[in-house]
Amino acid sequence: MKHIMLAATLACSAQIAAAQDMVTYATDQGFDDVTFGIESAILDAGLVVDHISHVGEMLERTRADIGSDVVLFTHAEVYSFCSAKVSRAVMEADVMNIVFCPYDIFIAELADKQGQTIIGYRQFPDGAMQQVQSLLDGIVKSALEQ
Repeated sequence: MKHIMLAATLACSAQIAAAQDMVTYATDQGFDDVTFGIESAILDAGLVVDHISHVGEMLERTRADIGSDVVLFTHAEVYSFCSAKVSRAVMEADVMNIVFCPYDIFIAELADKQGQTIIGYRQFPDGAMQQVQSLLDGIVKSALEQ
């Protein structure tokens, strides 16, 4: 039953935002659960997390310094990683695909939508880069199933 509900949630909540060129999924799973799922899914794919950007903490820490009183996120992180196999394939197709490496997946809980976690990644161009998009989509879906 859990998998049926998850499949329905994924089908309904996957959105491709054309203006922002990103793919996002929304879930009522907690931020910590989703971050654990992303880390696990990346490792399960045989990949290594190169860097975690703590975007939410940085924005909150510097908010007063720049004169803002707007809280954007409760939590927000970006996971950066690469795949030697996929990267080689897309760069053999076009060496300028280097611009897309490393690959990033973001996880965020918006301050005005607490209790909902958004996870996503940038959309990639047609052609060879769709291999990367498929990789990222598989990782995100795997994370949400955990």
